Amino acid sequence: MNKQEFLARLRQSLAGLPQDDIEEHLAFYSEMIEDQMEDGLSEEEAVAAVGSMEEIVTQIVAETPLAKIAKERIKPKRRLRAGEIVLLVLGSPIWLSLGIAVFAVVLSLFIVLWSLIVSVWAIFVSTVACSFGGVVSTIVFTVGGNVAPGIAMLAAGIGCAGLSIFAFYGGRAATKGIWKLTKKMAIGIKNCFIKKEEA
Repeated sequence: MNKQEFLARLRQSLAGLPQDDIEEHLAFYSEMIEDQMEDGLSEEEAVAAVGSMEEIVTQIVAETPLAKIAKERIKPKRRLRAGEIVLLVLGSPIWLSLGIAVFAVVLSLFIVLWSLIVSVWAIFVSTVACSFGGVVSTIVFTVGGNVAPGIAMLAAGIGCAGLSIFAFYGGRAATKGIWKLTKKMAIGIKNCFIKKEEA
């Protein structure tokens, strides 16, 4: 793919973004390709060195605020006629309530996912606290002359310490997974606002 084909595909893929942003990204990648060519690469090699189109578009969409995309998408391309305004007003009880419901569902999913992460980290903190409590209880029982309960508390503390290690790694993996899922959800929502044009 040559430079012009690459820039044309990039323009088409970013069609839902504000025109100023599109021009800025096109200028950036055009300059990047020119720099690669000045370093001795052919035009096709320079385009390939920039990266894949899907990765570039995903990165640009991820970096663009949702409010900016939505504003560009809902900005009227022409003045609305009186009949269209009347229909919008009369239909507002339906489309407004549906919009609020969709927003509430997405928000509740987001809250549920992150509350699960908070729960996993709460388990980690509680098992760490139990392991310290087991050690302190061991000292108290042993000093008081109750060796058998002291040994039991030490065993419980060691068990809680082991569980806290599992909870830490589980919490870390779950947090990374939910973070990636949240980013994908945000990009998916942004992609709903970006119109796809036919090639």
